[in-house]
Amino acid sequence: MITWFITGAARGFGLELARQALERGDRVVATARNPRDVEQALSAYGERVLAVALDVTDEAQARAAADAAVYAFGRIDVLVNNAGRGVLGAVEETSDAAFRAVYETNVFGLANVTRAVLPVMRRQRSGRILNLSSIGGFRGAPGFGVYCSTKFAVEGLSEALHGELAPLGIHVVIVEPGYFRTDFLDASSLHTEGRVIDDYAATAGAVRDAVPGLNHGQPGDPVKGARAMIELAVSDHPPMRAQLGSDCAAAMDGKIAELRKETDAWRALALSTDHDATGSAA
Repeated sequence: MITWFITGAARGFGLELARQALERGDRVVATARNPRDVEQALSAYGERVLAVALDVTDEAQARAAADAAVYAFGRIDVLVNNAGRGVLGAVEETSDAAFRAVYETNVFGLANVTRAVLPVMRRQRSGRILNLSSIGGFRGAPGFGVYCSTKFAVEGLSEALHGELAPLGIHVVIVEPGYFRTDFLDASSLHTEGRVIDDYAATAGAVRDAVPGLNHGQPGDPVKGARAMIELAVSDHPPMRAQLGSDCAAAMDGKIAELRKETDAWRALALSTDHDATGSAA
């Protein structure tokens, strides 16, 4: 029996993951802004589930949630940084307030929770951290530029954490889901900017118009996605990065091919900027 700490557990991936972990016989600290939603959804699992109020942007609340987890279950074996939000609009169309709000949850919120849980895992000299990135964590897309930039940040942070924590017995996995049939494209998770600039009609505007038709028709199955995350969490030798969904795997293959083609074409320029070993450094 292991203990999970899951953020954003009231719906979507978080709720499905909590449910499957409990079905395995594990214990789950299921956090959400409104823990009553979690209590209602997971009431059948009794004392093995602890619903805790957590706004990930509140650092003190993150520490209190970690303390509550240890008080109830004695340890935290798996942290799943799942809570997130998005914004839809061209970068220029996105207000400063909307820009910052997405970063507060997706980047600073993830950091708050991670810092709160790491002292527990360091004492244990064991643990697993699953940081939810996205297909947008390695391929930026018009209309989702601000959201993608937060996931690029999560990827860089997670790579560094992987190196820092592996010697302590704590393993970090970057989970990169493609498009899944969760409620991420609903207004509850995805804010659409009201400002529209006509010059972006063919790029970000086209994406904005297409999103309503994509919602709940995505190729990914959340039940299977949660099952895959459990496999990553309990594997003895997990990858640092794991793509979920055929669309994400294809996007990764395409990005790698593009990078190779571009770097090969411009390699001479890259190599031309080193100091000349036989000349001066002028």
